Amino acid sequence: MSKRFAFVIEDLYGGGAEKSLLYTADGLRQRGNTVEVFILRDRIEHRVPPGLTITNLQAVNRFTKLFSNAGVERWQARRIARALDAFAPDVIISCSCDKITRHLRYPNLHFWIKSDISAKFSDPALRAKAFAKVHRFYTGRKVIAVSQGVERNLREVIGLEPAEIRAIYNPYEREPFLAMAEEPANLPDGDYLINVGTYEPRKRHDRLLRAYKASGVTTPLVLLGKGKGDQEARLRALIDEMDLNDRVILPGYQTNPYPFIRHARALILTSDAEGLPRALIEALLLGTPVVSVDCPSGPREILGGTLAPFLVPMDDEPALADAIARMDADPVPVTEDHYRPFLKDTVLPQFEALE
Repeated sequence: MSKRFAFVIEDLYGGGAEKSLLYTADGLRQRGNTVEVFILRDRIEHRVPPGLTITNLQAVNRFTKLFSNAGVERWQARRIARALDAFAPDVIISCSCDKITRHLRYPNLHFWIKSDISAKFSDPALRAKAFAKVHRFYTGRKVIAVSQGVERNLREVIGLEPAEIRAIYNPYEREPFLAMAEEPANLPDGDYLINVGTYEPRKRHDRLLRAYKASGVTTPLVLLGKGKGDQEARLRALIDEMDLNDRVILPGYQTNPYPFIRHARALILTSDAEGLPRALIEALLLGTPVVSVDCPSGPREILGGTLAPFLVPMDDEPALADAIARMDADPVPVTEDHYRPFLKDTVLPQFEALE
């Protein structure tokens, strides 16, 4: 039996959370469900699948940003509620705008948590503040965690007591990625390794560059992404400081990164924290093997079978360097077993079971 799904998100500009929402929403639509995505402001960077309905509620603007407080949030929530009442969904999923949707009290509202909040803060005061926010937003509410690691940390590390919590992976299908990977792109000549991610401290490009240099490989390294403010300048300065200018390539932000990922020798992830890192799964869907640190959370759930030896302790840079060298010398063939748990036919029925 088909259902009516409403997704609520601030906008469709940015990284993995927005992409995941679009793929999930459109996957549910293709399975015969009625789906509408409500955005709170008109910022769309990602490709919107044909046939997927996007409605801008105009609930975020420069005034709400300037005067952000609980009163403004309640006004925004009422605007969302009017749209939801008109649509009459069976399931509501909030993503990345929970400070507003927490004011809604629908029994079928689920909060989709995409990252491991427990691993984001090293400062005790900031960590305590973040944990308190999680309790304030989600205690007694329904929660979807993007991975088993995120679910476990919400319960065991943060101590959250939700009304209901379940781990559901982001759904994927190979064919669109393979098609996008065939589009023209200005790729580097010859073999290269790749890292995909914003130039921010959490992605730990410093760890990657040190391990890459220590690995002794001569295969160039592509850093695909973008940074806010002077983040790219700091990254370029680090590359120069490590004397890696002749081997590290920064091609700039790409709206379609998949040709770069598809033709890479391997993808490397070195973050301090993730939720369920899309880059690893997308690489596997494209047949590109991966090397990753065992950060919380997600990589441990992705690198199984023949890829398990390429999951290394987060702070063991010699082990990371060794894994990079081993993968560069003999890349692991990727098979369907590596990515089957994340395919839409495995995942979407779990969304359809929500109430």
